[in-house]
Amino acid sequence: KLEQICVAAQSPAGNIEQSAEDMLRGCAQLRPNAARAEYRAWLAARPVGNAVTELLDAARGDDALLRGLAFEALRVVGAPAEPDVRAVVDEPTLRPYALLWLAEHDGVDPEDAHEALTREEATWLWVDTAAAVADHGEAPMLVRHLESAVQPTVPALLDEVRAVGHPRTVQVLVALAAAHPDPALAKAVRRAAFQVHTGGN
Repeated sequence: KLEQICVAAQSPAGNIEQSAEDMLRGCAQLRPNAARAEYRAWLAARPVGNAVTELLDAARGDDALLRGLAFEALRVVGAPAEPDVRAVVDEPTLRPYALLWLAEHDGVDPEDAHEALTREEATWLWVDTAAAVADHGEAPMLVRHLESAVQPTVPALLDEVRAVGHPRTVQVLVALAAAHPDPALAKAVRRAAFQVHTGGN
């Protein structure tokens, strides 16, 4: 208990009194190591069960960045979070994040954890991550995000992105089209966004 109090006292960004959502927002601009220190301090200041519930509730919100950060904080929790993370695997919004978390928890190298996802789940996660970049990042970062897609070509990515039905698909494609320096590719992305918006093919 004393150790927890000491850890909680070491919160340089002063987020320990805040809700999970506000704490995660406060950590959004921090480097990974600094963010992990904040997560540890925040976690040390409350019962682990309550903390995990709060983090998963924050992950269910509309902000994809907070979703990713919530699961980073759950990585700091470790084993005590496992039953709760396993319990959300059937929630479409959380499923890809939960599967990656569980794979890493089971000892899979983080570099290989994506193999736990189906292609459809990986594509959904790509859109969700792109939504976080579109909301909080800069245009070049969104263009670079194309390289992380599992699909080998942009047309293949666009076909599969349209099929997964992520609620932010149109906004992500519009932002990507605006950011991409290649006019032909930007036009193809805009066309895909229009087709998703109108329900066309």
